[in-house]
Amino acid sequence: MKKTLKHAIFPTRDGFVGVLASEKGLLSITFPRSSTREAREELGEQVNDAIESPDCFADLIKRLTVYFGGSRVLFHDRLDLGDATPFQRKVWEAARLIPYGETRSYRWVAERIGRPGAARAVGQALAKNPLPIIIPCHRVVASSGELGGFSGGLQMKDRLLRLEGILVHSTMRGVYFRSVRHAITIAREVWYPKARHGKLAASPPRPPLFSD
Repeated sequence: MKKTLKHAIFPTRDGFVGVLASEKGLLSITFPRSSTREAREELGEQVNDAIESPDCFADLIKRLTVYFGGSRVLFHDRLDLGDATPFQRKVWEAARLIPYGETRSYRWVAERIGRPGAARAVGQALAKNPLPIIIPCHRVVASSGELGGFSGGLQMKDRLLRLEGILVHSTMRGVYFRSVRHAITIAREVWYPKARHGKLAASPPRPPLFSD
């Protein structure tokens, strides 16, 4: 039986966002794009069979608009993940547990789903996430604190993390901390040992600067 699909494209502070859903739940959401055409194209061919129904997404549109305005928002929406593999479902469900304004590592997700050592596979599953923001894969970073990969590009990942107020080291571009304790741990366990063994071209980084 063919799904009944609906879609909407709407403006946010960062650009136009597209959303597609079936009667079971959300199917896909785009990153902010510079035009409605780009957002529609990113939704894929299924959008051609979908009815444009912005009223059906009124609450979600409001929450996404607020999110891109820099405020904390919850997304407990129903999802249609019928095309996902069991492994992808587990990874995406684990990613949804990461709170706003915090990060977890690929290793954390792997351990959470009972697959320690599968951090690389976790990254591959997150790269296929059809519902960014709703499934906050941007909150998953490398154990070292570096960004890791991102299907929307590292610039977008950087933007989303900063939007949520995640602390960033003042001199190390692309390295994020979920707390002062996390920053100290990364400095002690990653940067300083590398510096002592000559694996860093520069001297050990200065302590991170934080602002309240």
